[in-house]
Amino acid sequence: MVQVINKLIGAKYIAIARTWVPTMVGWGSVGGVALVHFTDWRLILDCVPYINGKFKDI
Repeated sequence: MVQVINKLIGAKYIAIARTWVPTMVGWGSVGGVALVHFTDWRLILDCVPYINGKFKDI
C-alpha cells in the first residue's frame, strides 16, 4: 500500500505532508471548537452522552 502511494504521490510530497499533519490537526481542532461556539452549541453537545443529561428541559 505504501509503495502504491509512493508511486502516485512521490516521497518528497509525502515528507512535506507529514510535516504539516500537526498543523492541520491543530487548526482542525480550533475550527471544531469555533463551530461549536458560534453555532447552536446545545444541538451539537446533545450528541455527547455525558453532557446530554445535564441540559434537560424543565
